[in-house]
Amino acid sequence: MAIVDVELLAVGAGPSNLALAVALEELAPDLARDSVLLERDERVTWQRGMLIPGAMSQVSFIKDLVTLRNPRSRFSFLNYLHDIGRLEQFVNMGSLLPYRAELADYLRWTAESLSLVDLRLGRECVEATPVHTNGTLTGFQVRTADGDTYRCRYLVIGAGRDARIPEPLLAVAPERLIHSTQYRQRITELKRDEPYRVVVVGSGQSAAEMFIAVQADLPECSPTMVYRATGPANGETSKFINELYFAGYVDTFHASRPEARRQMLLEMHRTNYSGLSVGTMDTLYRQIYLDRLTGRGRLRLIPMHDVTGAREDGDEVVIELTDWRNGAVQEVRADLVLLGTGYSSQMPAMVRALSESLGQGEVEVTRDYRMVIDGPAEAACYLQGVNEATHGIGDSLLSLLAARADDLLQDILAHRAVVVAGTRPTSVPGARRVAAAVAG
Repeated sequence: MAIVDVELLAVGAGPSNLALAVALEELAPDLARDSVLLERDERVTWQRGMLIPGAMSQVSFIKDLVTLRNPRSRFSFLNYLHDIGRLEQFVNMGSLLPYRAELADYLRWTAESLSLVDLRLGRECVEATPVHTNGTLTGFQVRTADGDTYRCRYLVIGAGRDARIPEPLLAVAPERLIHSTQYRQRITELKRDEPYRVVVVGSGQSAAEMFIAVQADLPECSPTMVYRATGPANGETSKFINELYFAGYVDTFHASRPEARRQMLLEMHRTNYSGLSVGTMDTLYRQIYLDRLTGRGRLRLIPMHDVTGAREDGDEVVIELTDWRNGAVQEVRADLVLLGTGYSSQMPAMVRALSESLGQGEVEVTRDYRMVIDGPAEAACYLQGVNEATHGIGDSLLSLLAARADDLLQDILAHRAVVVAGTRPTSVPGARRVAAAVAG
């Protein structure tokens, strides 16, 4: 069991913290040398559960970890393609959208290209607690599953939200449920030739992708898609709508009244959560059409129903469905339930526990992603990818990675200059709100 002292500790080597690591190396190399990035897995992965063969990213490659902040960066997606010898082929493909698998490989390549930030794999963080000295918050302690303790002044939590499991399904044994975050890992463990009755819950992109993929992964299965909507819908992707994912829109959203934010999130929901890409929609409809054409009757859709109950009956899962149009109830029996139900709207468990340790209630963050802490503080905690309610629907997506990393780092540098050096910070390339952060 070791105790490691660092200035900055980042939890989770996903896209958010990798973008921060890149910004550290390019803008603050001294701080980068005193920074550690912890990842619970033995290798850097991204959306491992949904790396379905042929699946495309829905975000332009230009919105990588760094390009919109520093187009000349050696950490860009284009430089990754050049480095591995696939740049010409990608250009020839004529698409702004990379395959999801190559985007995941780009993130792995970026992690391996870091030279200053210390990336440590296989380190699962189980607890984060504050450290006070004479009533002032002076740092944080993070304990890992292997018993090591990391002490830091700046803690950045970028481990993502917890998977959402609908409450009625919490009574079902975990081995019968597969959330989209675990699809690829878990589906390969099953026997391919078994006639599984599969229920897919949801009608968004991940649900549709699993419904499509499971027909090939389990060729003898009979999948049923259950969803509350009137039918699967295309995502809203107009160029005007896409401007809501611009970095500059975060300022507009954050400055809006709480009721206005809620209305904007409601209207933007289909741009990300409830809509399918054009290619996925076409594939889904063609599968349904061919199933009807051939008379096989393998595929089933149950729209406009809520999952209102679930129980296990021997080797089966019995799911109660209620038609929200007329209240009629029916039961569907399944061997396996696939959940395209997204993520919990709550802050991650680690963040909630840390807030409780600080004696605070609801978690709040500043415009620059710093957790609001009551009382004197010489340390700071930052939250990445979980601030949709205050920073807009793009907060959990790839679109804002480069800009957010810059915002967050500038706030750290400003805070550090005042607390550690006792002087105002010197502006570095890309700085935007340093003086304001000091004043705040």
